[in-house]
Amino acid sequence: MVMTKYYDALETRSADQRASDQAQALRVQLQRVLSAPGFEAHLAGIDSNAVASVEDLVKLPVLRKSDLAQAQASRPPFGGFTVKPARHFHHVFQSPGPIYEPGSTDPDWWRMGRFLHAAGVGPGDIVQNCFGYHLTPAGMIFESGARAVGAAVLPAGTGQTELQVTAARDVGCTAYAGTPDYLKVILDKADEMGVALGFTSAVVGGGALFPSLRQEYADRGISCLQCYATADLGNIAYESPAMEGMIIDEHVIVEIVTPGTGTPVAEGEVGEVVVTSLNPDYPLIRFATGDLSAIMPGESPCGRTNLRIKGWMGRADQTTKIKGMFVRPEQVAALVDKHEEIVKARVIAARQGEMDTMTVQIESPRDDDVAYAKSVIEVLKLKGAIEVVAPGSLPKDGLVIEDQRVYE
Repeated sequence: MVMTKYYDALETRSADQRASDQAQALRVQLQRVLSAPGFEAHLAGIDSNAVASVEDLVKLPVLRKSDLAQAQASRPPFGGFTVKPARHFHHVFQSPGPIYEPGSTDPDWWRMGRFLHAAGVGPGDIVQNCFGYHLTPAGMIFESGARAVGAAVLPAGTGQTELQVTAARDVGCTAYAGTPDYLKVILDKADEMGVALGFTSAVVGGGALFPSLRQEYADRGISCLQCYATADLGNIAYESPAMEGMIIDEHVIVEIVTPGTGTPVAEGEVGEVVVTSLNPDYPLIRFATGDLSAIMPGESPCGRTNLRIKGWMGRADQTTKIKGMFVRPEQVAALVDKHEEIVKARVIAARQGEMDTMTVQIESPRDDDVAYAKSVIEVLKLKGAIEVVAPGSLPKDGLVIEDQRVYE
């Protein structure tokens, strides 16, 4: 296998070509899933011909992890959201919840090879894979990616750091795969043991890669890049050597929506990451990850032309208890929908003395505090102060519920 700059020609498609290819793949995917029991219920009444482009995805409901868990409880293990039964997959994994995910040994089934290739991992490399192999799929996800780029794998898993150091030295591992911070644990232990290791690259995920930690690795001669992947979807986005945002994988479609809704936000605005997978075996449509991010303008300097996201920017589930009552993003979305002139709303929880307070900021050209206050009581089930602000004046940070209370 000869390493080339790009994994395949898909990475450098024009925007028009990618949009055309994705629209065609999406139509095929919808026709496929509408016969699956879980999707038959979730997409009841949906005509696949109504979705002619990626922009038409907004016509479909968002699928949330809670929906998946509920469906799996009544129709285990996958809730009817796969196109074949569990016995026809190679693996069944369990994530906290519990949520069950299928897995396959088909080549690069989770699409991690594209990321490893961008990170420079390939033939001749030996990857010390420190992601877990027990129940959850992370270990297999990265192993399948290593196989796709022609690298060998030391299936190390987690823990037993002294043995990890010894194995890395004896086997001659050149690349690390795992959470960002565990590589430092291994390197520090190697220093303590007086062992020199040969890592030159690291591919990480599942946690925050702080700039100071990346720099520490760089100072040791280790290039460290990160990806954004989930057990349900596989690889969603990844860094290239340009390290300017995370490039969306070629076999998923990513939308950024207002938390609690399926409504896309403007480019650059923070919102919830919603992903449509083009995997024919596990075709999740508009699956809400619960993570916040934002689309970046332009293209990566590395030459890959797909959209980029800023990476992980927090969690979208901003459910907050105010005055003993839960207030959820879905309720804030329902408040906005109740008045067509409202552009956006934001609930602020604070404290005055020993009492909770709630302020509802409403972007609207109409100053109608009385009507809005009535709707707040109806929808949020709480009384709160109303602040009507000019359209466009609320922060574009993805927050629809802001908790300003100090708990220390």
